[in-house]
Amino acid sequence: MPRTAHVATCASRPVVVGVDGSGSGLRAVDWAADEAALRGAPLRIVYASLWERYEEAAPADGTAEPREPVVARGFVETAARRAGDRRPGVRVTTLVPPEDPEYALVRESCLAGVVVLGCRGRGGVAETLLGSVGLAVAGQAHCPVVVVRGHRDDAPPNGVVLGVGTEPEATVTQRFAVGEAYARGVPLHAVRAWRHPHTAPGHPLLTGRPAYFEQRQATELLEEALGEVPSDLKVERHLVEGRARDALVELSDGAGLLVVGARRRQGRFGLQLGRVTYGVLHRAACPVAVIPELS
Repeated sequence: MPRTAHVATCASRPVVVGVDGSGSGLRAVDWAADEAALRGAPLRIVYASLWERYEEAAPADGTAEPREPVVARGFVETAARRAGDRRPGVRVTTLVPPEDPEYALVRESCLAGVVVLGCRGRGGVAETLLGSVGLAVAGQAHCPVVVVRGHRDDAPPNGVVLGVGTEPEATVTQRFAVGEAYARGVPLHAVRAWRHPHTAPGHPLLTGRPAYFEQRQATELLEEALGEVPSDLKVERHLVEGRARDALVELSDGAGLLVVGARRRQGRFGLQLGRVTYGVLHRAACPVAVIPELS
């Protein structure tokens, strides 16, 4: 996918970023502004708050208005100024809907090219964990969701990491990763993990054969997944024995983006995040893109 083609397919849909007044939310605004500039797309800043529903509940003498609406508008105005200063050419709009954040952002995802969120946490181990809003949006959105993890803003990214699943054909997830790597001019690191099967040691019919089969199958899946990669995009293949989420987390250190899929089954509700996707959302050292795959 040439860079011009990637930009053309993305420009008509806005980049939506959810803000909450936190530092991680502002880092998400920075990432979203850069992504909007890369795509040639508008940026939409959303602060969802149930308190907006009660804006008319100001004192009867009209001397003041509720604190929450004032704070909400302050958040989006600050975020809009930040995005405009960072990427002056990007058109920025704001929205403060009167509803829960996860509902608002999932609804916005119907028309968005990508939804961007920060990774909130309060001290200690909690700083590594993703909050309930991020999990809900990543598990239910209708478009790719990027959770901005990591704090190494000054470090140049060394590529886009792609977790290759069990589907041999080029999927939406793989095409997204290829487009992002191509648009950024960075290598694509394609990762396929395989596990050594547990067998009785020394069994004369099984010795050496299961491991060979699993490794060969993983190699074939990796090659088939990369069948549509443009020849001028640098690709590095990583065939790893062990758990996929551990391999992806390790490669995320210094990466610009980690891309994983989330298979959505028709007629099922609630969060639809697999173990690998769930794990990297909590542990990755770089932004994580979750791509919905329908089945």
